[in-house]
Amino acid sequence: LYASREELREKVSFVEDFSELGKYFDMPIKTYSSGMKSRLGFGLSMAFKFDYYLVDEVTAVGDARFKQKCADLFRSRHAESSFIMVSHSLNSLKDFCDVAIYIGKNNEVNYYPDVSEAIENYKNEINESH
Repeated sequence: LYASREELREKVSFVEDFSELGKYFDMPIKTYSSGMKSRLGFGLSMAFKFDYYLVDEVTAVGDARFKQKCADLFRSRHAESSFIMVSHSLNSLKDFCDVAIYIGKNNEVNYYPDVSEAIENYKNEINESH
């Protein structure tokens, strides 16, 4: 399956507009700061619509306005797709997950139909180890 030139132009335009890199967009990526790379990577991952997204630590870089822009786009993708997430952000897990699989400190794998229950187990293990 190949993308047409128009589809390709649309994707590039989306990433360029979303990332807000300005003149740096066409420069070599090796010249980018880590924040610029993050903006580009997030824009690229959101330019394509998938049934499932593998999400590792949802983070947004930049000022509050750009972070809100990322959150809004992420939520719109979540409305039409499923996520498999790995995160230490407990609020993100509560916001985006319906169920949880928690791997405990002894490599025990537990399934939780309630995300809040998995989070409580995580907090209890953290408190026990301190």
